[in-house]
Amino acid sequence: MMSILGTLFIGLIAGFIARALKPGNDSMGWIMTALLGVAGSFLAGFLGTALGLYRQGDPVGFLASVVGAIVLLMIYSFVKKN
Repeated sequence: MMSILGTLFIGLIAGFIARALKPGNDSMGWIMTALLGVAGSFLAGFLGTALGLYRQGDPVGFLASVVGAIVLLMIYSFVKKN
């Protein structure tokens, strides 16, 4: 239960950091940014632990969450433009 809440919290932070790091002008609100950040965090956490790259709770998981959120933000921007 705590790992899910921790992933949600880290995902929120990762989403806002990803939004600040991603170049370009996005017209989405903070709620969509937070949702994409949480989704990126869950995706990065699942893939990282499934591939054996890191364990749950490792500090590198936060970096992976930010990268996952950036990827999802870029995909969202690409889909929204088309």
